[in-house]
Amino acid sequence: MAELTTDIQYIKGVGEARAKAMGKLEIHTLRDLISFFPRAYEDRTVIKPIAMLVPDETVCVEAMAGTEPRLSHIRKGLDLVKVKVVDEGGALELTFFNQSFVKDMLKPGVSYVFYGKVTGSPRRLEMLNPIFEKEKAHNVTGRIIPIYRLTSGLSQNIMANAVRQGLDACGDMMPDYLPPVVRENYKLAQARYAYENIHFPAHYEALEISRRRLIFEELFIISAAMGVLRKNRTVKIGRGLKPADIGEFYKLLPFKLTGAQARSIEQAIGDMLKNTPMNRLVQGDVGSGKTAVAAACCWYAWKSGCQSAFMAPTEILAEQHYRTLSQLLEPIGLHVGLLTGAMTAKQKKNVQSQIYTGEIDVVIGTHALLSEGVEFFDLALVITDEQHRFGVNQRSALTAKGDSPHVLVMSATPIPRTLALIIYGDLDVSVIDELPPGRQKVATYTANENLRQRTYNFMRKLVGEGRQVYVVCPMVEESVTADDDLKSAQAYAEKLKKEIFPDLKVALVHGRMKSKEKESVMATFSAGETDILVATTVIEVGVDVPNAALMVVENADRFGLSQLHQLRGRVGRGQHQSYCILFEGAGGEISIERLKIMCRTNDGFKISEEDLKLRGPGDFFGSRQHGLPEMHIANLAADMDVLTNAQAAALEVLKKDPDLKSPDNHLLKDRISALFELKANTLN
Repeated sequence: MAELTTDIQYIKGVGEARAKAMGKLEIHTLRDLISFFPRAYEDRTVIKPIAMLVPDETVCVEAMAGTEPRLSHIRKGLDLVKVKVVDEGGALELTFFNQSFVKDMLKPGVSYVFYGKVTGSPRRLEMLNPIFEKEKAHNVTGRIIPIYRLTSGLSQNIMANAVRQGLDACGDMMPDYLPPVVRENYKLAQARYAYENIHFPAHYEALEISRRRLIFEELFIISAAMGVLRKNRTVKIGRGLKPADIGEFYKLLPFKLTGAQARSIEQAIGDMLKNTPMNRLVQGDVGSGKTAVAAACCWYAWKSGCQSAFMAPTEILAEQHYRTLSQLLEPIGLHVGLLTGAMTAKQKKNVQSQIYTGEIDVVIGTHALLSEGVEFFDLALVITDEQHRFGVNQRSALTAKGDSPHVLVMSATPIPRTLALIIYGDLDVSVIDELPPGRQKVATYTANENLRQRTYNFMRKLVGEGRQVYVVCPMVEESVTADDDLKSAQAYAEKLKKEIFPDLKVALVHGRMKSKEKESVMATFSAGETDILVATTVIEVGVDVPNAALMVVENADRFGLSQLHQLRGRVGRGQHQSYCILFEGAGGEISIERLKIMCRTNDGFKISEEDLKLRGPGDFFGSRQHGLPEMHIANLAADMDVLTNAQAAALEVLKKDPDLKSPDNHLLKDRISALFELKANTLN
């Protein structure tokens, strides 16, 4: 019996070359191989007599070769094998392209099962390149066949045979991570049965039983892991900060807080007074005012004589937070510092020195905060913005620089409740569900090329009224491999500058520019000195220009709905009515239907639910940076009921056995440790 950690090149029939190809699909071990579930299934169980066939259906036919197969050489590179097969009710013409070996495989008078698409007319039915085998063989016909994702060098047969060998290599010793009591209570199949029938189902009922078991297992393990992380946090000794009058902070603000902001601040402060570390998510829609909550927490830590670290995903956003907090807090003597990768070595060294001596009370930065040279005098609070862009390990690396500091994570990406339960299962959640007074709904429209000139006229009209415009493109520069219709930011900026708006000030910003260039372009736009800013999604998060009143998104069908919502959030931040125009691109009717969701609502949470349904959890954030193990089979939009049951089961197991010390739970404990790379002392 092989171990699940066995390299797949040592599985029978795989070898080095195929193992390399499978590596492109993230299949490296025996566990990866048997967990590479089919993306679809072909039903080859239906066998129809020839007389019942209709053109365009794909079906199995049991028939006898009625003639000797004829091989014809049509031209160089094209051979045809033709043969007529018959059953009691009719005849069917078969044609095989470039499969000359078929001539010797099909024997007159012998019965076979053929599977393929029926073509021709009802009077003269044909089948092209059917799959076939002798009747009653049941290897590739007469059963449900798995269909896998493939890459160069792999075929469906190769994948199916490799999985078959992988399952055989596991034998009957396949580990079952579900405790027996959970399997019994929720009437779930055993692991061996589930893996066998998810790949090679005996029938559709077996497939459904297996799917339910494996989905449950996946969600159960993640839920149990989140429970362990939460337990580990609550037993950890932290440091309660000193009570302070938050009213003093409120007096610093040039605006009145919304009820949701005030509630979130009170919840966070309540956590920071306890001697267990705060681990709170502040989740709010675009423009809901999360930064004010972060500022209040930094002020509170400062009142206890402690430092705060505030990590943002981009330099533009870090610099913006730095400006906002400096203006608000520097006048009362709280020293705010900035640390980014773009700073010179001398600047970094100076800031690091001030962090070490405690001269800087709040340091705002990018991943540069994680570098070895950054040591704190007394770090009591860690804040991460756009949390899903940082992995669990990055969050841990920053908190390790303090003595069990309080942690506040913020996200302007509204996350569906189902996904939040998984991603943020180890966090307490505050939701800012009100927008500040005066924020107007952004009027959103879809457009096609027929409305291009009208859009240009509208852009000119708004600029004439003193407003500013964003134009977002999916690519930085033109590419020979990209679709012809995709707009590149560089080429489009030149066109707008020279041909469409030669009299206006058009600028360009994208992620490949140096930090100082980006900062300069954004500063000029923020100051109102640029009329139109052409950009990539570098402006997706956090950029705040109240005078910008129009967002035009080119090839909008290439973006996820949640990303479009983030982009739309860059306008409507001031007193003027704002607009968002989404150019449809070449995505077709389904894409247009998606974009219409954006026109119907400005509610980020509703949009995120739709996005999850459309794209699935794996693609929800565009890339897997949120620190979760990849889901192989669960779909959080479709499997909500299973998720609820899995979470309840995990809670029950941890309630009875918090450290998973029971023999029934030791496999679960090992799996959680491996998946989340938890340190030994997390599960002791």
